[in-house]
Amino acid sequence: KAPVPEGAQVVDLGDATLLPGFMDAHTHLTVEPGTDWRKDLVDSFQRTIPEQTLDTLPWAKATLMAGFTTVRNLGAEDFIDVGLRNAIARGNVVGPRILAATSSLSSTGGHCDYGNSFRKGLLAQDASRGVADGPDALRSKVRENVKYGADVIKVCATGGVMSLNADPDAPQFTQAELDAVVDEAHAHRRKVAAHAHGAEGAKRAIRAGVDSIEHGTLMDDEGVALMKQKGTWYVPTAYAFFGIKELADQGKLPPDTVAKLRAVDKRREHVLRKAISLGVRIAFGTDAGVFAHGRNAQEFALLVEAGLSPAEALRTATVNTAELLGVADRLGTLEPGKVADVVAVPGDPLKDIRVTQKVFFVMKDGVIHRDDTAACSRTAP
Repeated sequence: KAPVPEGAQVVDLGDATLLPGFMDAHTHLTVEPGTDWRKDLVDSFQRTIPEQTLDTLPWAKATLMAGFTTVRNLGAEDFIDVGLRNAIARGNVVGPRILAATSSLSSTGGHCDYGNSFRKGLLAQDASRGVADGPDALRSKVRENVKYGADVIKVCATGGVMSLNADPDAPQFTQAELDAVVDEAHAHRRKVAAHAHGAEGAKRAIRAGVDSIEHGTLMDDEGVALMKQKGTWYVPTAYAFFGIKELADQGKLPPDTVAKLRAVDKRREHVLRKAISLGVRIAFGTDAGVFAHGRNAQEFALLVEAGLSPAEALRTATVNTAELLGVADRLGTLEPGKVADVVAVPGDPLKDIRVTQKVFFVMKDGVIHRDDTAACSRTAP
């Protein structure tokens, strides 16, 4: 039993399991599902940047209260995620520690080109800051993101599900373009996360040396094996597709998006199971923002269903993600000398991984942000 320093606050958590603060390697803290995609689209054009920034505050808090003390935010317009990151770090706002990607890099007409489906000239040129074509132009975009505060670079190697028009199976960049993005980002000591659904685009990204593949729903077995060979991290974002299905079932998505969802959903579980069987390094990520923030822990159960043990699933959101994010020297485990990011859940997650959805105590950097100990002691099994 460790000695208690004089003046220390003692918190008795009862019969609970203490864990390192959870980490989510794929969030979108600047968005959340609305009521109707057409209305949401109009609102996105009309709402000012200060309004959009204020919208993020309850979403950031919900994420932290769910036990996620660190997130990697993969994509935000107008550098809102950088501002949110800085405000949280200063203690002005309650939320998780953030590694920000700022604008996602996209090809013209690709995923994250927000001019898709609109009349030419309708949107201002800077409406999609990350759009560029050609190796030199993409190097410039990497430098611009770094200049304005990016901790990580996100590149859209294929089309996506939630964007208008862009085909998830189609590659968006040439090999030379992706090589340039990775080379420039790594020169600036920034890791690269590649959004990729389709097999060819994913393999190009892996060959270029990206640090992680996000989603990977349509990868072929060759691509999965290539991840293993190259040591590329895989962030499957399994729960994202359940969240998108909810929106589709409620009639909140355009028909084109629903069709793309069905196409990727047919293969995504096979890809995850294949990655697990080959021993591909898996980090925890959810794509939170396509579903309501604070539900991130739903991902754990899906990882277990796909073949990970509960202990392995917990490692994806702690040790593994800390390594992917480059913060393993100070986060990801509970040991002397590391930052005091601590969460508690009732019961034993090794017996029932779903208790990760019942976090009742959250400490981030030594500060208690949530303590429902009394309520938990009455309701725990």
